[in-house]
Amino acid sequence: MFDADLFCANLSTLRRNADMTQSELADKLNLTRQAVSRYEKGDSFPDISILVKIAKIFNISIDELIGAGTPTDGEQELLKNAALGKDINCCHCNIRELENIAPFLKPSVLDRAVQGFAAQGIDISNFISLFSYMSDRGFWELLSTSDFNRIDESLLEKMLPFLNFSAKISIFDKIIHGEIDWHFLSVLMKHIRISDAILETAVIDGVLDEGVLTLLKDFHEERFKSMKKCSSCGEYSPPGTLFCLSCGSRFPTS
Repeated sequence: MFDADLFCANLSTLRRNADMTQSELADKLNLTRQAVSRYEKGDSFPDISILVKIAKIFNISIDELIGAGTPTDGEQELLKNAALGKDINCCHCNIRELENIAPFLKPSVLDRAVQGFAAQGIDISNFISLFSYMSDRGFWELLSTSDFNRIDESLLEKMLPFLNFSAKISIFDKIIHGEIDWHFLSVLMKHIRISDAILETAVIDGVLDEGVLTLLKDFHEERFKSMKKCSSCGEYSPPGTLFCLSCGSRFPTS
């Protein structure tokens, strides 16, 4: 397994053996001394493009540089190809190895790697741990090409926090057009505000199942239960608010 701490310790050894100060190495890398210091302490990891420069400065191969972190063969191939700007879709690695090095890859590089796995028909649920490292565009492209018949509501609940607003609206649009089962509304409504009138009209027009009205009723009842009642004026405010929206009184903290 790739160990960033071991890699960073090796970087310090390479610099000192070359009789080079952190400032001198930073100048060669076009970075600040503080950046090099963070690399050596393990507080951060060099951008993949910086790895190529480091290898050239110390006259070692990418394999030797990356190997200092004791990666598996799959992790080493991923890191090496990413550093050299090569497509990493065809690397001989598994998803667990990709998870281990995801924090060190640019989102665009990770996006392509995940798409490569997805193209092999691997279930999207295997990628949950990678979502926070992917770009919004890459994540949405993955989701938009996925089979929603293989995605349950609990899985969608885990995905939605990583989606931007337009992507969430796109999911709603797919529901309205019958491309995604309307039951997913129960999860989606917790993340974006959907007009009751739009849903009611869609049911009347036969676009959505009548069950949506029951879902809408249950949603509002559940939401009402979680609202805060002000002891001063008796009015209700949404959960999470610190002050009453009607009179401004502060809600007690537990």
